[in-house]
Amino acid sequence: MSRAPQIPAGELARRRQRLMRAAGGDALIVIPGAVETTRNRDVEYPFRQNSDFLYLTDFEEPDAIAVLAPGREAGEYILFCRDRDPKMETWTGRRAGPEGAMERFGADCAFPVDDIDEILPGLLENRRELCAPFGRDEGFDRRLFGWLQQVRRRAARSGVRVPHEFAALEHHLHEQRLFKKAPELKMMRHAAAISTGAHRRAMQACRPGMTEYQVAAEITHEFHRHGTEAAYPSIVGGGENGCILHYIENRDVLRDGDLLLIDAGCEHRGYASDITRTFPVGGRFGGRQREVYEIVLDAQRAAIDAVRPGHHWNDPHDVAVRELTRGLRDLGVLEGELDALIEDEAYRPFFMHRTGHWLGLDVHDVGDYRVGGVWRQLEPGMVMTVEPGLYFGPYCETPEDLRGIGVRIEDDVAVTRDGHEVLTEACPKTVEAIEACMADGAAGRR
Repeated sequence: MSRAPQIPAGELARRRQRLMRAAGGDALIVIPGAVETTRNRDVEYPFRQNSDFLYLTDFEEPDAIAVLAPGREAGEYILFCRDRDPKMETWTGRRAGPEGAMERFGADCAFPVDDIDEILPGLLENRRELCAPFGRDEGFDRRLFGWLQQVRRRAARSGVRVPHEFAALEHHLHEQRLFKKAPELKMMRHAAAISTGAHRRAMQACRPGMTEYQVAAEITHEFHRHGTEAAYPSIVGGGENGCILHYIENRDVLRDGDLLLIDAGCEHRGYASDITRTFPVGGRFGGRQREVYEIVLDAQRAAIDAVRPGHHWNDPHDVAVRELTRGLRDLGVLEGELDALIEDEAYRPFFMHRTGHWLGLDVHDVGDYRVGGVWRQLEPGMVMTVEPGLYFGPYCETPEDLRGIGVRIEDDVAVTRDGHEVLTEACPKTVEAIEACMADGAAGRR
């Protein structure tokens, strides 16, 4: 594994400058970071920074607030963060403090976050617009309007201007986040490579009699071995559990003759990967299992081919739906003319989700899917998943020899200038590649 990439400081500065240009010279932009959240009693959930805040600062401590003040030549970046405190750092770990925020994270100036109530109202004075993530956190909204009230009281005495326009941060920032620059694609390739190794490890470890959680542990081991965390709770579903789209109990025993569906990906410095593979617990696909798998694989290949500049967001989904519906008819599950079956959505009991989503700092990343009421065109820098599936669970009427088969195949695909790049291409996907990978694992156990 190559050295883990980082986002260069210059790229972070350019992101902040683009946001300030979009907001305009009379705006003040306030971006809160995430806070620690109690899991139970005095135990917190593992901290994960807010994605918008991480995108602009790369600062991963809790309770921080960033302020961007356009108007000067390059604008001003102010960071409020926890102060240095040797006693607390003994208990909970090192802090950058205001000096570290400037020296290591590029802030033009920084202050203890405990001082923000005294400082931020002054920054709001004589600004026309306040840009912030309104509506995301009720408590932070109350703080924002408290600071505004302080400015209004000052305005009554001194005549300073009070912001009278309000803009959602998402309006300016999320379109920017949708288009990945070269350093971001490096991060996503790195996460994809680690996740690919985790899926290979799971295939090679899997055997009848194991539990789903034992296979999940192999995945987690690979993530942690490379210094990453899961981007979302891993789905490890054997047999009918693979037909539950967001199955995360991961507690049942794996049986010979069943398929195992694994949807798992890590994140590196916040950038996510998202891979699904389906393979036979016993190492060999059965007849009907293989038929279903090949239908889904053909649909995925066709959908990936539709990922290219100038095509629309929905084109890969439409292509996948056509191939899956054709396959359902070939299996004898559906009868009738293909276009009519698609128009009637006869496939929906067996394929009930979309074929993909944006991918980036969030697994279901930000960005509009429609612009002006129509599906948006794909452009270079966008990254999406392509993940068709077929599910023959207990809640749909299917032939008995298909019952319990759930197949999904998912890859991460970046739109390039002349087509696409499959970031997760190295993860075994064909029947032959999967069976060979599992055979290598079985040989290693002998």
